[in-house]
Amino acid sequence: MHPTKHHRPSLITIGAFTLCASLAIAQQSVPATGAPTGGMSGMAGHMYLTALRPLQPGDKQRAAAIVADAKEAMAPYQDYRKALADGYHIFLPNVPQSMYHFTKPANAIEAQTYFDPLKPTSLLYRKTPDGGYKLIGVMYTDRVTASEDELNSRIPLSIARWHQHVNFCRAPLGHIRESFGPHPKFGALGSINTRAACEAAGGTFYPHVFGWMVHVYPYEKNPKDVWSINDDHGHDNMDRSPMPAMTMDQ
Repeated sequence: MHPTKHHRPSLITIGAFTLCASLAIAQQSVPATGAPTGGMSGMAGHMYLTALRPLQPGDKQRAAAIVADAKEAMAPYQDYRKALADGYHIFLPNVPQSMYHFTKPANAIEAQTYFDPLKPTSLLYRKTPDGGYKLIGVMYTDRVTASEDELNSRIPLSIARWHQHVNFCRAPLGHIRESFGPHPKFGALGSINTRAACEAAGGTFYPHVFGWMVHVYPYEKNPKDVWSINDDHGHDNMDRSPMPAMTMDQ
């Protein structure tokens, strides 16, 4: 584990359903092999990635240990009902998504201070034809104010790229529909990605949505798929109420 000093962010009620639903709608299909695929064009202006660092001695070994721990963490939850029984919550189970986050609040809180790869903030599932869920990966998180050096101490940035959802313009009342559709104006895929443009349109601007996140798909064969970014899918569509480690800053 890696202890870090932090301040606890306050939770702000901002219409989380609309915000998270717009992230969910942004998703695309998940192939049978597990991790989603695709480009990042849809999230242009709304995604911030850590810089890819040069490979350092020991980085591959550290990353391999994280993958092994992720597999161990996933092992008890191949049956999604066990995850539910152990305190994981599905976000928007009735909204069609290519990947569903089962999030455990206690792990999210602990992730603000310590990194324990055996306690992922979320388990990642995809829906199966019989109405169940297949476990494909995990998500680790850190508070929004964490430095890239801290993230690197958790998972080497030469291997994995953490990300944040940024520049979110929440639609004003009466314009919620403009957060969705093929050419949204607001939300996670909206054409508006600056404070000035958002305020001019009557929206509410948030520089950061949630905190740092990274996905791990430990059963993928290709190393790039194990640490897939998938930033165009709006995959971090979590309910803020069970995610106290996350924040939305104005």
